[in-house]
Amino acid sequence: MSPGSTLAADTELERLEKAVAAISANLVELDQNPDRQELGRTRLTGRTAAAWSDAGEALAQLWQGHRLLGDVITRARALRGHGDRALKRMSDADRAAYQHEVLGHSITLATATVPLAQRGLLGSGQVSTTCTPAELLAGMEAAFTTAVAVVTAAGDAWRRAVPAAADAAAALSRARSLTRQAGAGTLAAEAERLLDEADRLLGDITGTLASDPLGADTASLNRVRALIARADAERTSATELRESLTQRLHDARGLAAEVDAAARDAATVLDAVAGRFPGHRVATVRGDSLLPDLVAIEALAAAGHWALISPRLSAWARQARQRLADLRDARARNAHLLAERNELRGRLDAYRAKALSRGLGEDPGLGPLAETARDALFSAPCDLTAARAAVDAYQDALSATIAAREAR
Repeated sequence: MSPGSTLAADTELERLEKAVAAISANLVELDQNPDRQELGRTRLTGRTAAAWSDAGEALAQLWQGHRLLGDVITRARALRGHGDRALKRMSDADRAAYQHEVLGHSITLATATVPLAQRGLLGSGQVSTTCTPAELLAGMEAAFTTAVAVVTAAGDAWRRAVPAAADAAAALSRARSLTRQAGAGTLAAEAERLLDEADRLLGDITGTLASDPLGADTASLNRVRALIARADAERTSATELRESLTQRLHDARGLAAEVDAAARDAATVLDAVAGRFPGHRVATVRGDSLLPDLVAIEALAAAGHWALISPRLSAWARQARQRLADLRDARARNAHLLAERNELRGRLDAYRAKALSRGLGEDPGLGPLAETARDALFSAPCDLTAARAAVDAYQDALSATIAAREAR
């Protein structure tokens, strides 16, 4: 070979020595990389397992290539020499061997045995695959890129998704704690269901993330967050409804107290009119006590069955308000009977006093009318229509008698 080829070999040898030094440093750094070590000790699955298998083969090729290049450099330096010895003249055979080591197909990558049935008479029993150091170096560059890409992608996936999953888990825990603290009973069932769904989905994500970071569907974390947000909204709605129903129960207790007071008041007036007026004129309110139904609704609240309360409480409140109105109306009507009777009695007393003042207390025409009116007002049952007619008759007769006297 020409001196020019020797110069090219010297240049290539220097490049190979620098390359091997860089390869050694990079392979050691890659081997010590935390993500690479995590991949190495984890039982991988799915896409990551397949990618790491390719990366493992690439790493094996890199270390083998590093060894093969080192062997080439060692053999080449033995021929070319080091330092001052590198300036010595080489024999033609050494020069050829040197140039072959550095520039030729001096590296055997693999040797395969050729089956006897496939050999010719002069064929070799083995076939070797060879390459130049430069070709091996180029192949190692591609293998290094493959290995680094897998390690980097897995590490990035872990660093990006693991904290996000941890945040989602913390949010899920907070939401579940708040839901339980809210104590909304059956109203919180939907919130609990949504949180359970988020929990299952998050478990699937984290389980996949641990063994298959490249295959983990990290976009599903958005679904987890959405489920937690929906659960929070359900919890808030349930809490607001519980607070509203609690206030309505409080108001119902107040309404029950009003009904009870109205019932006592109506009963007092009823006692005052019972037997004193015709039965058809006396107002009464019939119906069972509403309190047991309210107590039953309060028991539902105590048991946390808030979803069952609202329709029952609405129906009870309507019935209670109607009962209250009926009691107040009955009391007013019965009180009116007493007031009307007392008003007629007062009128009769006033007219009789007027008759006495005019010297008509023993008038034969007025006396029977006064007695009739008095009997109507002080007899039971009191017919107010007849009593009013009797009082009016006495009043008219008294007025006529006085007018006749004054006319004489």
